[in-house]
Amino acid sequence: MHYLEPNKDYRTDSLRKGAAFSEAEIRVDTVKHYDDCYWDYRTAWFNSENLALHYGYWEEGIKTHSQALLNKNRIMCATADIKPGDHVLDAGCGIGGSSIWLAKNAGCRATGVTVSAQQVEHARRNAVRHGVADKVDFQVADFCRTSFPDASFDVVWAVESSCYATDKRDFFREAYRVLKPGGTLIACDGFPTRREFNDEEWQAIMDCLNGWAVPNLSTVDEFQQGMEECGFEQVQVTEATRETLPSSRRMYMTALWTYPMQIAMQTLGLRKKAQTANFKVALAQWKLFNEGLTRYCLFRSTKPL
Repeated sequence: MHYLEPNKDYRTDSLRKGAAFSEAEIRVDTVKHYDDCYWDYRTAWFNSENLALHYGYWEEGIKTHSQALLNKNRIMCATADIKPGDHVLDAGCGIGGSSIWLAKNAGCRATGVTVSAQQVEHARRNAVRHGVADKVDFQVADFCRTSFPDASFDVVWAVESSCYATDKRDFFREAYRVLKPGGTLIACDGFPTRREFNDEEWQAIMDCLNGWAVPNLSTVDEFQQGMEECGFEQVQVTEATRETLPSSRRMYMTALWTYPMQIAMQTLGLRKKAQTANFKVALAQWKLFNEGLTRYCLFRSTKPL
């Protein structure tokens, strides 16, 4: 049996020679994943309207993949009770999808941070194209260590990004610092339902961690405990596994459809290492969700007044 400990980096790479990544190297690894896989995501997952690098939220009335991706923004915005004039920190903003949606649909200001300079450039161009460049700002920054003044934001927003913090409490502490008193932290992600796994299950876990450049995963209880330990109150947890499964299955089916192309291009040396690892995730993540090894939840918590 294998045991997945919290706050430990489990990614493996032949170049590491058994040595642990430093925090700086972890960020470089994350940047390389998203930069190398941009066109994979562009062709297989997001479009110019949703600009989403996350799972969708499927419920009654949602008919398409793109609608589900945009609906995730709507659900999180409503859960966080974001109001016009609020200033939102989009922690791990990707190519700007959520920040742009919030500016267009919630009337708020958004500042997005990502460790990828290429993503910042994509996000800025996307904001101009969507007509909200005056309402959003994008910067290269580590959301665990920003340079923003204390109490700068009304909301900290993290869509499948907090998992990139090796110790999730580093993210919670920084979110707490930059939030105004009474401010809201809203986050969503996948969480393992247990800590011990057999060999087959462990391989799927490792394929996901390596493929998405994620150091580890927190359980729901650990995530909530971390929030509370860092000072957050009124933690609300919303189960969203059922609403996420159609996206997980779509990712899996896309991998199956493109499997012959992946093998051919990999054999010819036309696929980067990060792209091949990302392909493996599409298969592995469905196993984790479909077999109940992972659940998906939304978290909302508040910084005390």
